[in-house]
Amino acid sequence: MKNTLKIVGAVVIVLISFVGVVLAYLVYPGAPTRSRFMAFDGFVELPRGGLLNVLDYLTLNGNTLFVTSESSGSLFKVDLDANHLSVSSVSEMPGAGAAHGVALLPEANVAFITRSEGNTVDVFDPRSLQRFQSIPVADDADAILFVPFAKLVYVANGDAKLATLIDPIKRVIVGAIPLPGKPEFPALDPQTGLLYQNLEDINSVAAIDLGKRSVVGQWSLAPCQGPSGMAIDSERRRLFAVCSANASLVVFDLETHRVITSLKIGGGPDSVAFDPTLHRIYSAGKAGKLTVIQQDGPNGYRVLDEVRTHYGAHTLAVDPVSHKIFVAYASLLAHPRIAVFSPKL
Repeated sequence: MKNTLKIVGAVVIVLISFVGVVLAYLVYPGAPTRSRFMAFDGFVELPRGGLLNVLDYLTLNGNTLFVTSESSGSLFKVDLDANHLSVSSVSEMPGAGAAHGVALLPEANVAFITRSEGNTVDVFDPRSLQRFQSIPVADDADAILFVPFAKLVYVANGDAKLATLIDPIKRVIVGAIPLPGKPEFPALDPQTGLLYQNLEDINSVAAIDLGKRSVVGQWSLAPCQGPSGMAIDSERRRLFAVCSANASLVVFDLETHRVITSLKIGGGPDSVAFDPTLHRIYSAGKAGKLTVIQQDGPNGYRVLDEVRTHYGAHTLAVDPVSHKIFVAYASLLAHPRIAVFSPKL
């Protein structure tokens, strides 16, 4: 009996130790692992909204970074201090319901933010963060994009399997485009004016002509499973899609409409960004890895590194001018934060 109690006690101690280690890892956002290709510049700390803080989309406008919170519904505006990131000014616009994408119209001093739980698109002032109005839209409003040449705000409604079109000046819905699958993330091709929309549930990508307000093409992204984030290299006619269900990135040829290669990346990838000057592709995933990929040519790609960040750090943005990369960390008990990296060349 004594031996049995000792064994049970030892097992309990091991389990408690294991839980303690896991909890410490989830709570404490330590510095990322070292990399030969990326320099860690530091964190920008955000206000805490609750015990669990899950950040979503990051949107850059010059030296201003907008960050949405899926858990609290808040929008954070970060005025970045390039020399002292830790003292960057942060302001907050509270909101009800999970906040997702942000679309900016700097010339008109107006912006739009999607809320999936309330099925609305809120209109606000990006300078003062004053909310103007809410526009009711279809179910599961998520990704959002302003298309300048079409003078439209495009909203991807996942569960509804359609796209909502909004006139950004009149701030009213002017149309909807039925989609053959569940939209996750759109990307605009400036060369052709076509908008590419991935379809998560059928592992495909659709081309949308906003002038005709219709789908004009649809192609498979196999072997991609669960396409999530997308980015486009318009010059070399390549689309990059990360695949949440099988931890990979596929490169899609926009001319021949076929996948030309696939690379394994960090688990649970959700977002991807492309730096056209450095020809680098960055992906962040829920497993807590920032994958760095070098584009050697239209058909040549290699993984340079996988930088360990923090569990749940699944969204990012890249600054095409400074080439800095911003990665949004989820947090438990601690303050949510943005990790900032610079490429080593």
